[in-house]
Amino acid sequence: MTRHAFWALLLAVAVLSLMPTGYLPPQVFSLWDKAQHALAFAALAGLGLRAYPRHPWHLITGLLVFGGAIELAQAATGWRHGEWGDWLADAVGLAAGTALAWRAPRSAH
Repeated sequence: MTRHAFWALLLAVAVLSLMPTGYLPPQVFSLWDKAQHALAFAALAGLGLRAYPRHPWHLITGLLVFGGAIELAQAATGWRHGEWGDWLADAVGLAAGTALAWRAPRSAH
């Protein structure tokens, strides 16, 4: 179930990141842009590390590449802007999510 949740969240982040901003609900997406990136990638790291605990560095590296790919895709859309500052915010979120996941008590599977 955790793996399904991880992949659903990954898909949601991709879709929301590539949608024209006019289609995003302003009440939900009114946070500072960099905070949105950090929060999304912290959640991806935390959930991903629970879903795939045996491959933490593969997961984190893959998510970092995913964040960079989103920025490149946004730059190619014409309605969004790719920013390397957003990618840095993704990396900060990954670091925070990883630290929190590793500090959290492990539950028995």
